[in-house]
Amino acid sequence: MHILLIQGANMEFLGQREPEWYGTTTAAELDALLMAAAAERGLTLDIFYTNLEGAAISRIYQAVRDGVDGLVMNPAGFLYAGYALKDCLKSIPLPYIEVHMTNIDKREKTSVTAAESDGMITGLGVRSYVLALDAVAGVIDDRRAAG
Repeated sequence: MHILLIQGANMEFLGQREPEWYGTTTAAELDALLMAAAAERGLTLDIFYTNLEGAAISRIYQAVRDGVDGLVMNPAGFLYAGYALKDCLKSIPLPYIEVHMTNIDKREKTSVTAAESDGMITGLGVRSYVLALDAVAGVIDDRRAAG
């Protein structure tokens, strides 16, 4: 299975930006952890960081054209007003798991993209991402089994 992970606006500064919310794990450390977790699960993982909503949309459409099997995304700063991203997610056939390191409900944040997801994992720090890999692989397996 080939999975695309998109890290949205501000995620490139993970470990430096608001460590009281997001911890001290850097983006590079998270990438290494996730590449190892993906390999353990027999998954191919591409990781794409962007601070531009349009770049995220373009990368998602490219993933569909390339035959990627599933999408995991932390919309991060796009969760507030990412309506173009939401429209993109509506139009694609890929299973999509949304992930947030913090509990966005506890922080009184609402994700505009969550409604297009197959599921959402929030509030478990970097562990949220590993669980999201397992979740998207499970959704892909279920869809394949259903034919």
